[in-house]
Amino acid sequence: MNKLLIRSGTVITSQSMVQADIYVEDGKIRGIGQDLSIVEDAQVVDAAGMYVMPGGVDVHVHLDLPMFGTVSSDDHYTGMKAAAMGGTTTVIDFVPQDQSPLLANLEAWHARADSKAAVDYGFHMNISKLDAQVEADLPLLVQEGVTSIKVFTAYNNRLRLADGDIFRLMRIASKYQMLTMLHAENGDIIDLLVAEALQAGHTEPIWHARTRPAWGAVEAALRGAAFAAQSGAPLYLVHMNTAGEVDMLQYARSCGVPMMGETCPQYLFFTETELMREDGAKWICSPPVRTEFDQIRLWQGLADGIIQAVSTDHCPFFFDGTKEVIYEGTPIKIPGKELGRQDFTRIPNGLPGVGDRLPVMWTEGVGNNRLTPQQFVNLHSTQPARIFGLYPRKGALIPGSDADIVIWDPKARVKYGVSVAGHRTDYNLYEGWNLCGFPRMVFLRGKKIYQDGTWFGKPGIGTYLKRSSGEIL
Repeated sequence: MNKLLIRSGTVITSQSMVQADIYVEDGKIRGIGQDLSIVEDAQVVDAAGMYVMPGGVDVHVHLDLPMFGTVSSDDHYTGMKAAAMGGTTTVIDFVPQDQSPLLANLEAWHARADSKAAVDYGFHMNISKLDAQVEADLPLLVQEGVTSIKVFTAYNNRLRLADGDIFRLMRIASKYQMLTMLHAENGDIIDLLVAEALQAGHTEPIWHARTRPAWGAVEAALRGAAFAAQSGAPLYLVHMNTAGEVDMLQYARSCGVPMMGETCPQYLFFTETELMREDGAKWICSPPVRTEFDQIRLWQGLADGIIQAVSTDHCPFFFDGTKEVIYEGTPIKIPGKELGRQDFTRIPNGLPGVGDRLPVMWTEGVGNNRLTPQQFVNLHSTQPARIFGLYPRKGALIPGSDADIVIWDPKARVKYGVSVAGHRTDYNLYEGWNLCGFPRMVFLRGKKIYQDGTWFGKPGIGTYLKRSSGEIL
């Protein structure tokens, strides 16, 4: 029987901050209170002067994802290791719809993930084709613990569904208490602008942003709200990146539409001017980073409760995949963003971020008084767990919850960058940033997997999470 007693820390939840002890037995929290008695044979951790928080829950990551003739550089071990080193102990990955029936795709993704997983994890299912087989398969997904699907209004002839199909799918999904997630951009306008840009000889990374205008995201978000209002089905807007999307979400929610949303750190800290740099390909993601005006409104959306979660859309690629990097003592080389040196449309879309989220957002959010510590926990752990059917097993520090616990040093000062972050890639967006606040210890179901820069986890320790239906917040 494994026993753990964390003593004298300041326990932060979505509702409170209080000094308390936490007792853990066999991977579960069994008691919380002041001056708990030391249990025989328990490992005792002194957390005096530290904050104690639930492990982060990142509900939007892409691991081992094929794209543009290559694959994202983090797999289900390396990406989850990076997550844990940054204080995140649960992630949800996306399963592509590459074959029929849907369960065949799920089985294929389990084959990729199960033996490598380093934290606990779940899956969403992409739906890029709707037919009678898909309709019949949806309740089977629920039986396997996949209670959310993702649809796209962009990526024509690849991932996009027609509006009528999205509407029909949302109604069917809602029947089985599944949540639909929406990637909101206008695929028709993107295709037109890309063709015009290439014909004019515009191949630089900045044209990735210029051919995916913010108004396309705003318009598609409002369309999504209309789908949710007319169908009565809940909708979750992924990677919100524009001020207008915040306005659309606020309007929809004020009208009683069952709609929620997330944003990602890259949209809070970077603008399209980064794409004009010599190394601008590092910032290529879809949707693109926007403007300072958009950043201000996104921060307001988080502080005011309009936006419910901060996720990462983690999907890293090497900046220069022609060169080897050493990861855990082994050289590795994977083609990356250099594939698009002559054509921005060939740059793999995606950024590292799963390990950066909590340290960067604590420094810039809590440290700069944009968020309270309780809001920080709510946005990065509790509300994501509630929305996606994991609460109170995850995202909580209450008796019966999994003992996914982060001991956080609010005074730790870290010169951040690729040498600190655990991602398997050759760059970090936050290189050289001075952070204040960092994980000291991370526990997964009561087992220590990280402490002060040292990794104690291993492949396969993560558990697949069969999720229930989530809450509409």
